[in-house]
Amino acid sequence: MTRTWFSGELETVATFWRVLRRDGVTLGLTTHDRDLWIEGVLHRAAPGMVPSAIRRTAGLDPDSAEVEGALSHDSLSAADLSAGRFDGARVLIGLVDWETGETRILYRGSIGSVSEEDGRFAAELQSRKAELARDPIPRTSPTCRAQFCGPGCGLSAPAFSHEAVLIAADTDDSGLSVTTTAPVVDLVGGSARWLDGPHAGMSMGIVTINDGRLLLDAPIAEGLAPGLRLILREGCDHRLETCATRFDNAVNFRGEPFLPGNDLVARYPAPQE
Repeated sequence: MTRTWFSGELETVATFWRVLRRDGVTLGLTTHDRDLWIEGVLHRAAPGMVPSAIRRTAGLDPDSAEVEGALSHDSLSAADLSAGRFDGARVLIGLVDWETGETRILYRGSIGSVSEEDGRFAAELQSRKAELARDPIPRTSPTCRAQFCGPGCGLSAPAFSHEAVLIAADTDDSGLSVTTTAPVVDLVGGSARWLDGPHAGMSMGIVTINDGRLLLDAPIAEGLAPGLRLILREGCDHRLETCATRFDNAVNFRGEPFLPGNDLVARYPAPQE
């Protein structure tokens, strides 16, 4: 039998908020005054967390919700919020009966953006209905539309991933000097995923190579110690020539490099002189 929540004068009910970050970390918070285990995840007591009204509709318009609260746990540090560790994380918001353990999910979505001011955070949430607004039909392009080593590409990510060890880091240009067996020129357009240090679990794009150093697309922390480990993923410029000669993968090329462009349509015959 389905429970009717808040049907009595006194309810043993609290709300909870579960975050599944893109780096693999799962966090749980609850408005209860003590920690609760919910579906195998420890939810820390955060009485300062205030879920606002959640609007759910049967239409296609995205549902709305927002969560505000005090930064009362190390798991919600201002440094992690500003570094973008919570951006794009999946979110579950629900009710829990702290006596019986019964739960009810009220909202599923993802974090669009997180702001922090005066020790308090505010998270803008996007419901799963927002995915319906995405156009699933691919557009023609001269370059490959598939993500490198992703769906449609067909290549194996581990085959193009390499271990590396940090030698030195420069915060001025987010440059890294590393030791790796991978040719550094093949890393342009790829990514660097940190295994140790303050950026552990985070991935940063490799923009270019300068004097043998990897220049990243995100700021790095000061004082990164030599010896930190990284996983470097090679990059791809998504051109047919690269796909055929470097990867021998032209059969999976997802682009139209020989399709005439709009300039051909606009041509007109010129008089002969």
